[in-house]
Amino acid sequence: MTTLQHKIDFALVLRVTKANPNGDPLNGNRPRTGYDGIGEITDVCLKRKLRDRLQESGRPIYIQSNDRRMDEHPSLMKRAEAFLDFKRPESEIVAKACQTWFDVRAFGNLFALPESKKSKKKSTADADEEIDDHKSVSIGIRGPVTIQSAFSIQPVEISSTQITKSVSGEGDGTKRGSDTMGMKHRVDSGIYLTFGSINPQLAERTGFSDDDAAALKAILPKLLENDASAARPEGSMEVLKLVWWQHPSKSGLCSSAKVHRSLVVDPEGNVTVTKIDGLTEEMIDGF
Repeated sequence: MTTLQHKIDFALVLRVTKANPNGDPLNGNRPRTGYDGIGEITDVCLKRKLRDRLQESGRPIYIQSNDRRMDEHPSLMKRAEAFLDFKRPESEIVAKACQTWFDVRAFGNLFALPESKKSKKKSTADADEEIDDHKSVSIGIRGPVTIQSAFSIQPVEISSTQITKSVSGEGDGTKRGSDTMGMKHRVDSGIYLTFGSINPQLAERTGFSDDDAAALKAILPKLLENDASAARPEGSMEVLKLVWWQHPSKSGLCSSAKVHRSLVVDPEGNVTVTKIDGLTEEMIDGF
């Protein structure tokens, strides 16, 4: 299969209404904000959602969340050892990993595995001999797809509500447990914007193809589907627009920074793009 032949840039515009788009566990799970009040959804959070949507569409994913695990492997190490032979040369391991999993081919990965436990094997003299299945492994793969954290267009207001449980989870139920009372936080309203790019030179190393780029393009407008929770009720988060730029060559017509600056989003979520001659531009509505 031919690897990616054109550099691609993209942008995603999201709307948040009375939801917690990305809680900070080190700050009482409050929505992430900077000192200036600008809201943030981290790139790690966005890639987790991308992996989930890709997995739902039938794409094989290496880093699976526990509640969406599609195989019998309980850990990344077990999954890697089931598919990859770490006694082979590094180039063969990288090629096999990229061929097997979409997210490794797209985002890259670091396979950092400890030395496997020693196993006993009978020698010709009927004496027990210990051998290693494989030594410790540290293999880094750079992926062609990068995505930035999403930031709100304006500072966001956070509402906090004290909540209680009606039933105690401790003792005989006659006394309230220590976890009976808590806080729930949300962003009342916000427009968030994130940018991403796909690099053809790195795509050559992982085998990321034009078909893979088309699959990513089809998934991005559906990024927030099947992602509801108590913190993000159904309908409280939505993709407004996907803007997709395709360059005429692998090297690109201009820098990604220039492409990204051509996009302006107002506080209501309306999108304006300044045309750059030579770029193929598509604006796609959210799902």
